[in-house]
Amino acid sequence: MSHGWFHTTKRIGPISEPEMLLRIDRGKISPETLVQSSKTRQRWVPMSTIEPAMRRWKESHPNEAGDAAHGQAS
Repeated sequence: MSHGWFHTTKRIGPISEPEMLLRIDRGKISPETLVQSSKTRQRWVPMSTIEPAMRRWKESHPNEAGDAAHGQAS
């Protein structure tokens, strides 16, 4: 994980799919986290744009999923 001088959003990558799912389950990755993997063509993208990752996050964090959908993540 890294935090850049100009980047306030947490960045994680490159990361494998199983590692991403494990970190989602443990609460270490949130929808606004930037991730990089072979599936994102090595680009930094918000986790919220990756449909399978968001589906897993919503299953793992049902109380926060409603708030994140409305832009009110706590």
